[in-house]
Amino acid sequence: MTDPLGQSQVIPYLIGLSKKGFEFTILSCEKPRRFSLHKNEIENLLKHFSIKWVSIPYHKKPSVISTVYDTLMLKRKAKKLHKKERFDMVHTRTGTPALVGLWMKEKFGVKFLNDVRDFYADGWVDSGAWSKSNVLYKSIYHYFKQKEKEQIEKSDGVICLTKAAEKIIKTAHEYKSETPLEVIPCSVDLNLFDPEKIINEERSELKRQLNIGENDFVFSYLGSTGSWYLTDQLMQFFKVLHQKIPTAKFLFISPDKHEAIAVAAKKAGLDGDKIIIKNAARAEVPALLSLTKFSVFFIKPCYSKQASSPTKHGEIMAMGIPVITNSGVGDVADIIEKSSSGIVLKSFSEAEFECVSKTIAAGISFNKDSIRKAAFEYYNLENAVEKYAKIYHRILK
Repeated sequence: MTDPLGQSQVIPYLIGLSKKGFEFTILSCEKPRRFSLHKNEIENLLKHFSIKWVSIPYHKKPSVISTVYDTLMLKRKAKKLHKKERFDMVHTRTGTPALVGLWMKEKFGVKFLNDVRDFYADGWVDSGAWSKSNVLYKSIYHYFKQKEKEQIEKSDGVICLTKAAEKIIKTAHEYKSETPLEVIPCSVDLNLFDPEKIINEERSELKRQLNIGENDFVFSYLGSTGSWYLTDQLMQFFKVLHQKIPTAKFLFISPDKHEAIAVAAKKAGLDGDKIIIKNAARAEVPALLSLTKFSVFFIKPCYSKQASSPTKHGEIMAMGIPVITNSGVGDVADIIEKSSSGIVLKSFSEAEFECVSKTIAAGISFNKDSIRKAAFEYYNLENAVEKYAKIYHRILK
C-alpha cells in the first residue's frame, strides 16, 4: 500500500466500496524502507473508513526462497485474521496473493474473487526475468501457469483490465460461463488529476525549480522505467524529436532508477540539460504533468501485455494531455484512436520516429477538453467502484 500503485489502484477502490457498506481488511507485503516513510500517511488515509490494514515485510532476496517465505507468512497471517474476522470473501490480484486467495477458498470455504490484473507467469517471461532455458525458472513458470488455470476454474468471480484479456479468459477451457466477469480498466481519481485545480503560481514555481523556460517544449514520461518499459527506444525517439524541436525537454516523473535514466539518455546522445528527472509524491504528479505538451510511454508489445491497462494512461488523459505510445498493449491503442487523444506508433523504427516527430513539429494539436472527457468515459474511478460493487453483490448474494 506504500507503493504508488497501492495508492492509485487499491486504496481508492476500497474507499469507494467502503462507502457502499463493505468492510475490509487489507493484508499486504510492504518494502521496509517505503513502509517506514509512508506508514503513517496510509494509516491516516484509511482511518476514516471501514478498512483495517495489516502488513508483513516484503523480502526480495534470496530470489525464489524469499517469495516462498512471503507466501507462507501471508497464509499464516491470513489464517489468523480469518479466525478473528470470519471473512465472507477474499479479493486478490494475480501472482502470490492469488495463491493465498485460492488456498483460503479451498481450506476455509471463503468466496474467492480473482482480480487478473496481468498474465503473471507470462509477464515474468516476457520481461526477461524468468528464462525458460533455466530449469528452475521453467519449473516456476509452469507452476504458476497451472495455478492460474486453477484460479480461473475455482474462482467465484473474475476481474480483468482489458477486453483483450476478457477474450482470452473466456475462451480458456477452465473458465465457466456462469462465473461473473467484469472488465475494469485501471481507473483514475479525476478529482485529483484535474488541470483546473493547478494554480499558475504552483506551475511557475515548478518551472523555476526544474529549470524549464517559457519557450521550452516539454514532453513527459510518467512512472517506472526498465523491464517492459522500453527506455532505450524512448531515448531514441526523444533524440529524433529533439532534432526536429530544438527547444524540447524531457521530464521523467519517476520513483526510481534515476541513474539508469541518465545513462540511457547519454547512450542515446542526449545532452544532460535536456533531461529532467523528478521523484514525486502522488499528490504532486498532476502539477508536474501540467507542465507538458505531450506524454510518451513505450511498453513491450508481448502476449502478457494484452492484459495490461497502464495506470499512467488514465492519469495523463485526465489532465487533457495527448499520449504518444505504441500498439499491442491492452486496449490502449483502441482507446486513443476512438477518442482522438494521441498518436499510436506502428513500430520503433527510425522512419516511424521521424514521421511522428515531423507531425508534432508541424504543430499537430489535440483538444484537451475532449481528452479529459474521454478519461471520464474509460477510466472514471466512480464507474470502476460501481462495477466492483456489482460483482461483489453477485458473489456474496
